[in-house]
Amino acid sequence: MAELESPNVMPKLISFLSSLLKRVAESNDLNQQQLIHQKVSVFHGLTRPTISIQSYLERIFKYANCSPSCFIVAYVYLDRFTQRQPSSPINSFNVHRLPITSVMVAAKFMDDLYYNNAYYAKVGGITTIEMNFLEVDFLFGLGFHLNVTPGTFQAYCAHLQSEMLLMQPLNFADSFLSLGKSLNKAHL
Repeated sequence: MAELESPNVMPKLISFLSSLLKRVAESNDLNQQQLIHQKVSVFHGLTRPTISIQSYLERIFKYANCSPSCFIVAYVYLDRFTQRQPSSPINSFNVHRLPITSVMVAAKFMDDLYYNNAYYAKVGGITTIEMNFLEVDFLFGLGFHLNVTPGTFQAYCAHLQSEMLLMQPLNFADSFLSLGKSLNKAHL
């Protein structure tokens, strides 16, 4: 677990996840045919937020104080949600609300201590009522399938690691290798 205390590991993971979410949102925004069939959900904002997804995830990381495993589990949840809700892909109108909800749900499921919805709403820049609606819609969107097996957790860590190896210099990948080992030990 000492590797997770390194000041470089989690910010790099957050940076990579934000880059991934940004690319997915931009890709889905460009796919005009898909936009026609997208349903507007509680996760859609009326306008695109002015804060970058990078800054937003850094804010969540800074104030949520959840375990590093929560960010991997939140990623699993986002993947499950988009697979179960193909008419609600990640785009620039929901790319902020989905992660704050996913991290909050992951923290509640994974951690012994976590903040309440009002706190996450404040971190996310939304109202508590909206946070409550997002949580309920997210849980139903997941079919309440919250358990992440150690095998699934390790598979997502390995996937993130391989993606980071393709995109980043070797020293960045080495940092993630130690993160993956730490997360696997912490999760098991």
